[in-house]
Parts: sequence; structure tokens; C-alpha cells
Amino acid sequence: MQHINPSQLYSDGAYRFKYVSEFMDFGADDIKAIESVADKIRPLVPVVVDAVYAKLFTYDVTKKHFLPKNEGFEGAVASSLEDLTLDHPQIKFRKDFLSKYLNKLLSGPYDERMLRYLDWVAKIHTDTPEKKSKINVDYIHINALMGFVETTLVGGILSLKLPEEQTAAALSAFNKLLWIQNDYFAKYYCNPAATVQQKDKSVCDQLLSVPAAVGAVVGGLAVWFAFNQKKL
Repeated sequence: MQHINPSQLYSDGAYRFKYVSEFMDFGADDIKAIESVADKIRPLVPVVVDAVYAKLFTYDVTKKHFLPKNEGFEGAVASSLEDLTLDHPQIKFRKDFLSKYLNKLLSGPYDERMLRYLDWVAKIHTDTPEKKSKINVDYIHINALMGFVETTLVGGILSLKLPEEQTAAALSAFNKLLWIQNDYFAKYYCNPAATVQQKDKSVCDQLLSVPAAVGAVVGGLAVWFAFNQKKL
């Protein structure tokens, strides 16, 4: 039986990734599966990005997070939710960020630098001392968004009508990868030593009691269902 140091899971990013990725069986074969479809998926990135932001603009509770000024954005911000449109310069700025993120997932390489990037993506959505902005998105919205991104990506992969074996491998690989990203978010929202959402610590305790890999199992079942629906 392998020993895992619980405190090191929150202090050592590489150690955490090794544990979660091994638990999910994410490895070289999954990276090869992503690489094998990357060039075919890349043209779909703008479609995924537009779908994500259309969804985020469906609810005031998610749209409101795009009113504060983002780090790196030099233009004027909208004064109200009504004035904030999908073609607003700050939204275009955010769409570019999401496009770069998705393309980076497709391009790799999956090395120490990539792990730091996945960690950074999670960190900037929480209210941490290192940030200039004070954008802090509640975990419920992050979790729902990751589920939506995966569903949209699954639809895009299925639309390519690739060979069944290649499709299955790609769906499995992206499912694991997005759950690994989701775990990086959980790291900041539900750290038992320094929880971001102290007022809701009981919820975080519940989250921590269920390994992130359980999410991969659920996501895997969804992928399996979508793949088999395609075959019917």
C-alpha cells in the first residue's frame, strides 16, 4: 500500500498532480490521445469559447464576475450588467484568455511548467493576496462551468466522426484532464489548513472527503453514455 502525505498534497503541486493523475490513471497514453486529435479539435476552440460565454451570460450570478476589471486589461469596464455585452472589449479579452487556455491543453507539453499553469488558472479565480484584482468566483460556479466545458468538448469530439477507438481514447483523456484541472480549483477553495471560503467550511469538508477521482468516474460514465448514443 502506497503512503500519501496529506499535508504535502496542499504544499507540493507536483506531488498532488502525481497522486491525482495516478488515481485517475492519467498517463502517457492519454497525452498521446490528446495529441492525436489536437489539430482536429483546434478549429473548434472558438465555438467552445463562444458557447461558454453565452452560458455564463445566461445567469446574473455568473455574469457579475465580468464587471470588475481584469488584470492585464487596459480598457474601460462596463458600468452595469445591462451594459456588459458579449462583444465588450473586456469580454473579448477574457475570450482570448480562454482560447489560449484551451489551445495550451491541446498543445502541451505536460511538464512541470504545465502543472504550474493549471495551478495558476485555478488560483486567479480565487481572492488570494498575490492578486491585484479581487475577482473571487464561488466554487459552485467553477464546478458547473467545468462540467459545461466538458459537455461542449465531448460534443465537439463526437462531431469529428473519428474512428471509434480514437474517439473513445480522446474522450477518456479529456475527461481525466478536466477533472485534474477541477482538482486544482478544489485545492484553493477547500484547503483544510486555509480555506478560502471559511464561512462554508462544512461544505469544503464534504468535498474533501470524496476524492477528486470520483468525479472522473462520473465524468467517465457521461462520456461512455455520449459515445454509445453516437453509435445508436
